[in-house]
Amino acid sequence: MNVIERFNRDIECVFERDPAATSKLEVILNYPGLHAIWMHRITHKLYKMHLRVVARFLSQVARFFTQVEIHPGAQLGEGLFIDHGCGIVIGETAIVGDNVTLYQGVTLGGTGKETGKRHPTVGDNVMISSGAKVLGNINIGNNVKIGAGSVVIKDVPDNCTVVGVPGHIVRQDGKRVHTDAHHPDLNHNQLPDPVDDCLRIFSYRLDEISTRLKELEEKL
Repeated sequence: MNVIERFNRDIECVFERDPAATSKLEVILNYPGLHAIWMHRITHKLYKMHLRVVARFLSQVARFFTQVEIHPGAQLGEGLFIDHGCGIVIGETAIVGDNVTLYQGVTLGGTGKETGKRHPTVGDNVMISSGAKVLGNINIGNNVKIGAGSVVIKDVPDNCTVVGVPGHIVRQDGKRVHTDAHHPDLNHNQLPDPVDDCLRIFSYRLDEISTRLKELEEKL
């Protein structure tokens, strides 16, 4: 794929995944995530040429204008779409597959406990929602969805949906995964009702008092 083809493919990705996009000119001018990807392609080449100081400097310039921080050493696949962009961080040894979607506030970072390969490897066709953190040298499989605000610190197999802190699988291969006591099912119709619980306790106490009074009356 030559430069022009990649350029057009990047723009097509925006139209495919953002219904707010209305024209090619709008996408070119107003999508900071796209600008960050384009700049990263330049800085990544410089990084591989061992011009690392220049690469880091240009990546910081891109960060200033786009609010997206992508280390020049990170490896990004084709068809990456960064929506909104603000607050996204992608670490040096992160590897991102093809057709991945990242929303604002996503971090592909390290734990501070590893050396060498210390950032995540993300598979193809993955969606990581706003504010999610994927940390450490872990593998995220293909066709995975990670919910907003989740913190993922363990490997995730293919075809899964992950939510929560810490992240846990709630759906795999299209089937719902049974939850346990540590990760309760929070369907709205099954949420605990503290008012109802208090009323039940109050009713129970009234029954106890009533029974005691009857016993005292009988003794008198």
